[in-house]
Amino acid sequence: MKIDLNLFTVFEAIYSEGSLTRAAARLNLTQPAISHALGRLRDRLDDPLFVRHGHKMRPTPLAQNLLPEIQAALAQLNQALQHAHGFEPANANKTFTLAMRDVVEARLLPPLVTSLSELGPNISAASVTMDRKNLEAKLASGEWDFAFDVLRPSPASIKQQRIMSDDLVVLKRIGDKPLAELSQEQYLDAQHIVVSTRPSGPGLVDYSLSALGLKRKVALRCQHYFAACQVVNSSDLWLTMPKGYGQVLAEKFDDIELLPLPFETSSVDVYLYWHASHDNDSSNKWFRQFIQDLTQKASF
Repeated sequence: MKIDLNLFTVFEAIYSEGSLTRAAARLNLTQPAISHALGRLRDRLDDPLFVRHGHKMRPTPLAQNLLPEIQAALAQLNQALQHAHGFEPANANKTFTLAMRDVVEARLLPPLVTSLSELGPNISAASVTMDRKNLEAKLASGEWDFAFDVLRPSPASIKQQRIMSDDLVVLKRIGDKPLAELSQEQYLDAQHIVVSTRPSGPGLVDYSLSALGLKRKVALRCQHYFAACQVVNSSDLWLTMPKGYGQVLAEKFDDIELLPLPFETSSVDVYLYWHASHDNDSSNKWFRQFIQDLTQKASF
């Protein structure tokens, strides 16, 4: 059965946008053209594919099953076309979708946006929430172009390269007694904040403390460093976090000081991840080199 490949582009746009109107705007087509294409695909596959539910088009089970393979096929076709023409950032019109946490986002996006505006006026970036459980699937499908995360066990289908390295520091309220340095005893006597998206478990620094036979007192667990800094600024709780982002946040508050840890810990390394199927894609290769140059230039 022969099917016009353009129909699958329309299918993916409707699935992603959840609306015929938004799909039409994304593809620069009229809504009647989108409706006609969907009708043709429904006839070919003998399935409604999308059912209107309020203001959204909800996919049928068949559409849900088709999506990963259609996304992979479209990504492979796009890759083949890019191989044929190469990737020229000055002339490219592309959005790179980047999965990352706030600690990377706050440090990386400002210099990234500045550099992209100089190299490719029609190249944009979209930062999305990191989802570690589905990292491989999202990179494989092309939903994400890249992910930024700490070193993690990965299958052979996932490629990686280290792009950042950082130390851990302590952020605390200055109060009436600013300190030049911290002692281990002071650190262990304090009440601490753990920042993690997990509901329980140790923070980064707790592994180093455990190796020394030590344990700190945790008074609060929250999801974001900015919220933790707001608590630090108005309480006696201490926050241990990567230095680079800590410096960014400390500048936003008048009553927070940043101090080195009173014991040795491993550095916090951030890696760039991508799928092996995109390893030779010209835009993927260009962006990897772009990030490598950017982080080296900015001394991350």
